[in-house]
Parts: sequence; C-alpha cells; structure tokens
Amino acid sequence: MQYTEIMVRYGELSTKGKNRRSFIMQLAQNVRGASVDFPAIKIHADRDRMHLILNGEDSTQIIPKLTKVFGIQTFSPSIRVEKDTVALKATTEEIMETIYTGKETFKVTAKRSDHFFELDSHGIQQFLGKVVVDRFPNIKVQMKHPDINLRVEIRRDGAYLSYETIKGAGGLPVGSSGKGMLMLSGGIDSPVAGYLSMKRGVEIEAVHFASPPYTSDQALQKAKELTEKLTPYGGSIEFIEVPFTEIQEEIKQHTPQGYWMTLTRRMMLRITDAIRELRNGLVIINGESLGQVASQTLHSMVAINEVTSTPIIRPVATMDKTEIIELAEKIDTFELAIQPFEDCCTIFAPPQPKTRPKMVKVLELEKRLDIDGMMARCLEGLKIEVISAAQSEIQVEEFADLL
Repeated sequence: MQYTEIMVRYGELSTKGKNRRSFIMQLAQNVRGASVDFPAIKIHADRDRMHLILNGEDSTQIIPKLTKVFGIQTFSPSIRVEKDTVALKATTEEIMETIYTGKETFKVTAKRSDHFFELDSHGIQQFLGKVVVDRFPNIKVQMKHPDINLRVEIRRDGAYLSYETIKGAGGLPVGSSGKGMLMLSGGIDSPVAGYLSMKRGVEIEAVHFASPPYTSDQALQKAKELTEKLTPYGGSIEFIEVPFTEIQEEIKQHTPQGYWMTLTRRMMLRITDAIRELRNGLVIINGESLGQVASQTLHSMVAINEVTSTPIIRPVATMDKTEIIELAEKIDTFELAIQPFEDCCTIFAPPQPKTRPKMVKVLELEKRLDIDGMMARCLEGLKIEVISAAQSEIQVEEFADLL
C-alpha cells in the first residue's frame, strides 16, 4: 500500500500559546533535517498538524527517523484520495482487505475541515462504517480502544485515510529552549543526560576533556562516537575537545591526593563555563547522579559548583544506575560507553578522594595554581569538530510561510 503523506501531531506544542509558531517552525526545521536524504518530501506545518507530502518517497525509510524527532507526539502514514464517496469507499475496502484478519474490532473516526463536502463527520463515519460491515459482515464495531481505528480527514486538497498511529519521541523540538554545553565523558551517564536535555528542547554542544598521553586516541574516538549516537535526535552536534593534560599534571604535582578530584572538577566546570560564554550557551549539562561517586555527593557538588553561577542541569541526578542503563540501552549508547577506554577523570582518580571537601581548604589549595594562565592556554587549544549524521544546514525561512 503506497502512502502519500505522513500526518504529524504535535502533542505538548499545542499548549504553547503565543510562542507556538516558533516551536512549530523549529520542529519543521528538525523534521526537514531528519528527512534530508529524501529531497522530494514537502513539509506543510499548520497550527494543529504537520503534513509530510511524500511525493513518492519510501515511507518505510522515513518512519524510523521520525520516531526520534523530539516534539512529535504521534504520527500516521496516510493515503490521499479524491473527495468523493466512490473513492472513499474503494480505498476503505482496500485498506481493510489488507489489514483485517477476521479477528479485529474496528471503528471509523472522521474529521471534516472542508465544510463544503457532502457529508459531515458523523455522516462520513456512518457511511464508511457501513462500507466495512457490508464487506465484512462478521466484523465487530468497538468504539473504545478498537483494534483498527480507520481515520478519515476531509481537507481542501483531498481526503486522507489512515489506520496506524505511531508513537513519537514527545518532548520539545531540539533548539526551542536554547543551547547548553554537555560535559561529555566516555561513560554511561553523560550521553543519557544529553538525550534527556535534548528532549526538553535544548540544543547541545559536547565538551570533552582529553589528557594525552594519559588518555588514548581510542578514548577520544569513543566520545565522538557517543556524540554521534545523539545526532538522530537533534541533528549535527559540535564536539569540543579540551586539552586538559597540563591542568591535571599541575593539580597532581602541587596539591594533596584527597583534593585532586574536587580541584579537577572545579577546573572542568570553570572551563566549560568559559566555553559556554564564548559560544553563547545558556546552561551547563552533566551526567552527575547523586551519591554515585565521590564527586557526586551533595558536599562535593556544593564545593565544585561554587566556581560558577551558571545554571547546571543534571537530568539523571535522582535516577538509579539501573534506570540510567535502561535509557542508555534504549538510545544505543550503553555498549559503546562500557568499552574499557579510560577518560581523564578515571586515570587521575585518587585512592581516597574527599567526599566532604572543606571550602576553606579548597580555596587555599587553589592559590598554589596559576588558574588564569592554565585556563587561557587551555582555551587557546580547543579543537572543534562537527559530528553529523549526514544532515545538512536547514534555513528556517523555508517554513516561514507555512504558519
């Protein structure tokens, strides 16, 4: 059965009031990015629905990509026919002959936006319901939770029939909430934190700290591959490699072991905040999970957080490790994350880190370090790379006349 369009329902976007237009335009841009390999598709976005006119493109290739676009609640592949009862009858019979096995219940749900059509919504439901019963006399009608819900929409340009409702990713369109810097290690938690932030509309840039020769090229490549795993949900992502060797060596040389972790994390946060400012980000995102390791106790978080007033989003802070792993498996980052390439946090981890660092002591120890000089040299050595899932730059103007 050849589908002619895919109808997208917005879900949460319908509550956005005066900002609704900008959210829908962002979603249209993201859908265009997800379907960039299918250039014949045309996108029409209105206040209530979005319509992807397929123009012969293969719907089976497009549907899996749409399931990962945040901002879509559900969508339905549809068949367009002429607006007359003969065409509606023939297509309804064709659909039911394809999907009805003799066991399913059904109902017809009709919506008529073209009020010049000869039947109203109730009349369409009665007419097509009779078509189905005449064709399959033993079929049963069920108004609540039927096995088959045949949906019919009468619009100005034609009649559209669908029977499948596919769940979307939900959330808000990536980019609609602004930009955040994701502190991306090579572990399980930070990619999940990035995914959850993107689901709330945050465009992310990945900040990864590398300490060669202590960290390997494989560890760096692993971080880039983890970033790539997130691109289906929001398009290409800027990957920022931070040279961190000098800073870690200085901390190790001039401060006691127990405070290495606290001082290292404070420097990471300072640098990430400086990068955020340079790149016009609004927030910092990390994968801290409360109590999981020494740096993630409340006392450590307070001591580390002291270096910035920028909001820090911690999407997995209250989640159990098993919950985080389940999400990592869902987004296909888990197997990659557990590969044994150590990041700069683990190779310099002290045997007995302070879980309740004293702020007075932290500030005293930092006086031994050339913080401003190290940060300046570090920021001069940033390497920025675009990690892409073969998506192209899309201009918002393409959709400006659709709303």
